[in-house]
Amino acid sequence: MKPYPLEATAGSRLGVLWAALIAATAGALAVLAFPPFGLSPALVVSLAVLQGLLVGRRPGEGFVIGWSFGLGLLGFGIFWIRVSLNEFGNMGVWLAHLLTLIFIMAMALYYGLLGGLTAWLAGRRGGWAAPLLIFPALWVLLEWLRGWFLTGFPWLNAGDSQVEGPLAGYVPLLGVYGVSLLVALSAGLLWRLVAGDRVPGLARRLGQGLGSGLAPRLVPGARGRRVRWALAGALALIWLAGLGLARLEWTQAAGEPFRAAVLQANIPQSLKWNEESLYPTLRAYVELTREAFDQGAQVIVWPETAIPEFLDRVREPLLEPLAAEAGEAGAHLVIGLPVLDYEEQTYFNGLISLGAEGEDLYRKRHLVPFGEFMPWRSLLGPLAQAFAVPMSDFSAGDAERPLLRVGPHQVGASICYEDAFPAEVIQALPEAAYLINVSNDAWFGDSLAPHQHLGIARMRALETGRWLVRATNTGISAIIDHRGQMRGTVPAFQRGLFSALVQPRTGSTPFVRFGNALPLGLALAMLGAALLVGWWWRREA
Repeated sequence: MKPYPLEATAGSRLGVLWAALIAATAGALAVLAFPPFGLSPALVVSLAVLQGLLVGRRPGEGFVIGWSFGLGLLGFGIFWIRVSLNEFGNMGVWLAHLLTLIFIMAMALYYGLLGGLTAWLAGRRGGWAAPLLIFPALWVLLEWLRGWFLTGFPWLNAGDSQVEGPLAGYVPLLGVYGVSLLVALSAGLLWRLVAGDRVPGLARRLGQGLGSGLAPRLVPGARGRRVRWALAGALALIWLAGLGLARLEWTQAAGEPFRAAVLQANIPQSLKWNEESLYPTLRAYVELTREAFDQGAQVIVWPETAIPEFLDRVREPLLEPLAAEAGEAGAHLVIGLPVLDYEEQTYFNGLISLGAEGEDLYRKRHLVPFGEFMPWRSLLGPLAQAFAVPMSDFSAGDAERPLLRVGPHQVGASICYEDAFPAEVIQALPEAAYLINVSNDAWFGDSLAPHQHLGIARMRALETGRWLVRATNTGISAIIDHRGQMRGTVPAFQRGLFSALVQPRTGSTPFVRFGNALPLGLALAMLGAALLVGWWWRREA
């Protein structure tokens, strides 16, 4: 690896500023790949641009460019966080926006680290190893790190953008991180295909914002044409193989299908925990439940904390009569509500199953920081007092596996944010015949969040080869089949229900068997190969 020159000219500084601006724009446009837009190739193109901007950079410059990309992606993709802080967390507008911006800047550091490490490991010359080995490997490893470090924030993973695209065929095999690896690799192939042999010059022009130098022929001679054909062939093979894999059935039907219904009472978040709204809320869900009985539903799912009252206080006046009514209809109810432990004086975000075959209870295990519990309360001091979120001191459940008995079936249960963690969802397999997720995305209003969250739920269904029944407070409630396809929804901010036949399934996808070991192993092998090749080149030089 050649040493970097110490001098920094005004032109190079200007180039970095232009590159950072272009990277931020590319990051913002990458949001179009995710729901509700669904333009999955947009992320591949955006990452190809990012890789071009990183060629020939110093590590510090790479960090700035990567961080700028993260600011664009997260700034446009998750700015909806401010809604929960300001409109429902009783926080002032300026403070809510400031904390959201700080969070986005902090999460964008992962992308800055990506850019800095890519530039450092690739060296000044760039070459094929950076876009085809180093960048894809680092992208996936840092996505995985972001998914668990400091409780994790696995949102806007690259793989989540491909649930409708050809790469979805890889999901049961490699999971969301494996698809992220293929997205980043596809971007590298695209960049090399466009840039050809004149990568450093083209990257410099792109970084300086000059388009006039892009016209000359990029890959001269017969060798260049062969290289371009090889790159195009590899890119086509990856995407066409995804279409072929999508035809495979990794799991099998088990028993007869049953009719499930998801209820959505559309209770505004501003009224949800209002004591005067308790009776109208319960009446709305009871009416929808009886409508589901009339449709012949055998499993009826209410959303997260659909009952805004502790279990012990509603068991006798509401749940016991409702369970008896469900038993007469041959149905089972799955209801989200808080659960109080009087002995320990703690409470949980719970999911209870009721019916003729008894009841079962699941307590949420992975809580949302600052929303369901306050981390580092003593360190945050006065700032912690600004978070006036109702019911924000939950305790985490301690079940080893997220299983809930619903009638004759074991079900993989998740509450809201938990379905964003694939390694936790697959802990319910292979016993779970299908999945249930209950959520309350009303915290984020009419934003991108409910659509993005539904896309994440679809990935979990596809990864596990299981149907997923998803009920939410204000939308988007849905029933999703084992291929990640929606069988129907209740639109956002509408009251109603949707019912469909659900097919229980058995068996395990490769991802269920091996988890994240396959994509992480591939990423580490790619990174190791790049380092080995780099060492050999330096040794030969």
